[in-house]
Amino acid sequence: MGRLATLARQISWYWSSLMGDNHYRRYTEHLARRHPDAPVPTEREYWRMRHAATEANPQSRCC
Repeated sequence: MGRLATLARQISWYWSSLMGDNHYRRYTEHLARRHPDAPVPTEREYWRMRHAATEANPQSRCC
């Protein structure tokens, strides 16, 4: 059962990374490390900024 649970966690981690579920967490960790004085946006504000940046500066992407 231990190997099955490990496999399930690995698949969950991969899927979350692929879908962007951990982007906000990674962004806030980056802000805390590199820019401790910068205000931390809410998750909603973060996604709004991220999508606005993508629309303003389109790059090749898969979908």
